[in-house]
Amino acid sequence: MKEDYYEILGISKNATEAEIKKAYRKKAIEYHPDKNPGDSKAEEMFKKAAEAYEVLSNKDKRARYDQFGHQAFDGGGGFGGGGGMNMDDIFSQFGDIFGGAFGGGGFSGFGGFGGGQRRMKGSNLRIRVKLTLEEIANGVEKKVKVRRKKQADGTTYKTCPTCNGAGQVTRITNTILGRMQTATTCSSCGGSGQVIDKKSADADADGMKTVEETVSIKIPAGVVDGMQLKVSSKGNEAPGGVPGDLLVVIEELEHETLKREGDNLHYDLYVSVPEAVLGTSKEIDTVTGKVRIKIEEGAQSGKILRLRGKGIPSINGYGKGDLLVHVNVWTPKHLNKEQKEFFESMLNDDNFAPKPQREDKSFFEKVKDMFS
Repeated sequence: MKEDYYEILGISKNATEAEIKKAYRKKAIEYHPDKNPGDSKAEEMFKKAAEAYEVLSNKDKRARYDQFGHQAFDGGGGFGGGGGMNMDDIFSQFGDIFGGAFGGGGFSGFGGFGGGQRRMKGSNLRIRVKLTLEEIANGVEKKVKVRRKKQADGTTYKTCPTCNGAGQVTRITNTILGRMQTATTCSSCGGSGQVIDKKSADADADGMKTVEETVSIKIPAGVVDGMQLKVSSKGNEAPGGVPGDLLVVIEELEHETLKREGDNLHYDLYVSVPEAVLGTSKEIDTVTGKVRIKIEEGAQSGKILRLRGKGIPSINGYGKGDLLVHVNVWTPKHLNKEQKEFFESMLNDDNFAPKPQREDKSFFEKVKDMFS
């Protein structure tokens, strides 16, 4: 089981943005590879702290995490708030948080700690994936075609001559306060420390080529409309850097007979007056196929039957919701002569007079039960 993000950073769930940033900086400095060379445990803690910070420092991600936990981001398919982050991801995204804590270049790039180089990260791609209620209930693997930029065959890079591979250009300026040193991102290489050496004829100015690629996406059960999942490293590649991510936005398709409310499902079942009086059995839809349910004789319109565990699995792993079947007695609008005479003869029959019992709940009690 994954550790709680708040516990990783050592903060409370009510921590402010400033407290989150301060806690992450403290943890990242403590476990930074420059201070712990060759220590795999420190590197793992370094990654965990970055993953926690990526989620908790983002208002939307933090809200989803507080509501759904880790499964809001990671369904086992490589998604995550920070799931699958490698060292390049961390140095690319969070370099500014260190200031000058490690050498003159600030936060260093992976593979050359302390050197000041920051590997570029490619841009993210975003797609929408439409899912049926059945797919949401059971989880599904989708294969989608994505057009993304990749390094063209034959493209090679060399060390940037402007910054000598540092990714930054240092300037010293004389001021009334003395000599001041400033470092800015190299304009020649964009901070990557590399420039194109050779490229193929079909490559663009950055040595990249747009290709169509089929990506397999494992979507966990219980996702909700509008939820965003992440497939790491399936976005656009960057010249000499690391790929961006593929962001998958869930779109829930409307079901013909079932209505979703959180993890619960609702089904409107209509029965005739004779069926309500005599009792019957009916076949209804569920997300796992059709089932037959029994309607007892004397069923009242508005009665709710609860089929436990027939709803949607919780995205946070807390079991399944229920299927609530709403029984509606269908009253005919037109009667023939014999039917009308029959019901007229029942007007004074005491057995047809309404006699609600204590167990016959009011409308408001039924609504209350729906949410209990």
